[in-house]
Amino acid sequence: MKKRLGMTVMALAAIATLGAGVLNAKDRELIDPIKPAKVTDAALVELGKKLYFDPRLSKSGFISCNSCHNLSMGGTDNIKTSIGHNWTKGPINAPTVLNSSLNVAQFWDGRAADLKEQAGGPIANPGEMASSHTLSVHILQSIPGYVADFKKVFGSDKVDIDKVTKAIAAFEETLVTPNSRFDKWLKGDKKAITEQELAGYNLFKSTGCIACHNGPAVGGNTFQKMGIVEPYKSTTGGDGRSAVTGKDADRFNYKVPTLRNVELTYPYFHDGEAATLKEAVDVMGRLQLGRKFTEDENAKIVAFLHTLTGDQPNFKLPILPASSDITPRPSPFDK
Repeated sequence: MKKRLGMTVMALAAIATLGAGVLNAKDRELIDPIKPAKVTDAALVELGKKLYFDPRLSKSGFISCNSCHNLSMGGTDNIKTSIGHNWTKGPINAPTVLNSSLNVAQFWDGRAADLKEQAGGPIANPGEMASSHTLSVHILQSIPGYVADFKKVFGSDKVDIDKVTKAIAAFEETLVTPNSRFDKWLKGDKKAITEQELAGYNLFKSTGCIACHNGPAVGGNTFQKMGIVEPYKSTTGGDGRSAVTGKDADRFNYKVPTLRNVELTYPYFHDGEAATLKEAVDVMGRLQLGRKFTEDENAKIVAFLHTLTGDQPNFKLPILPASSDITPRPSPFDK
C-alpha cells in the first residue's frame, strides 16, 4: 500500500512539474485552435498528393501511404497494428497523419525529426511497403507523367528520393483539421459545446490530462512514459523512445498522441489495446494519474473529446499517371 501511494505521489508530482507555469495560467486556454493550412506551392502539394495515393511506391504495387493512414478514416487504419507486405503484422499502431505537422517529431518513438524524414521510412521498410528508395525512384522515373510533374515542380526531370519525400511532406502539411466545435468555443462561440462537454473539459483540466495534452494538437509535443502510477503491460510496441536515444530512462516513453479527431482514430495507444475512448480514458486515469474516473466523469471527458473533431481533408482524388512499357512490374508476393 505504501509503495502504491508513493508511486501515486511521484506521478502527481511529475504531472505538477510538467504543468508548472502552464496549469495556473488564467489569461488563456492551454489548447489553441487549429489554423487552416497555407499552401505556398500548389504544384508541389498536388505532386505529393499523387505520391501519397500511389501504391507503385510499394513492392507489391498494392500498398500506398493511404493504406495505413486512410484519409477517409481519420488518417489511420482503425486496426491494432497495420498490415504490410506479404500480410506482415506491424509492431505498432499507426498514428494519424492528420495534424501530424504539429508533432514535435514523427513515429511513436520520434525517430524521424519531421514529415520529410518520416516519408521515406515506410517505402524501404520490409514489413511495410517493402520496396527501396532506388526502386521507387526508378519506377517514378519510368513514368512520363511523373517526369513531367517533377520537371514542373523542381525545374528538372530527374527524380530522386529527396524530391519524393519533400513532395509527400508538403501534401501531409495540408492535412490539418480546423473548425472543430471546441475550436469554435475557444474563439468565443459558447454555444458550440454542451454543458456536459464543457464539464468534461473542466475535468480534463482539473485532473491533469491537459499537462500532456495541450497546444493546438492537444498533444504531440512531448514524450512521456506510458505507465507512471502502474506499469503498462503490453506485448507490442517495443521499448519506445529508448530505441532512439539509447537511454534506459527513456524506456516505454512514447510521443504523446494528438487528441484531435480522436473519436475517429481508434483503437488507442501505441499498441492499439484500447478499443474505445471510454476504455482509453479509464486506463489513462489509472495508470497516468492514479485516479479511477466514475462512470459519469468518464462520460463527460469522452463527450469533450468528441468536440475535437474538425473539418476532414476534402479534395479531389488524384488521377495517377499511367505506367510505361519499361516501368518495373509489382511483385505482390515474396517467393
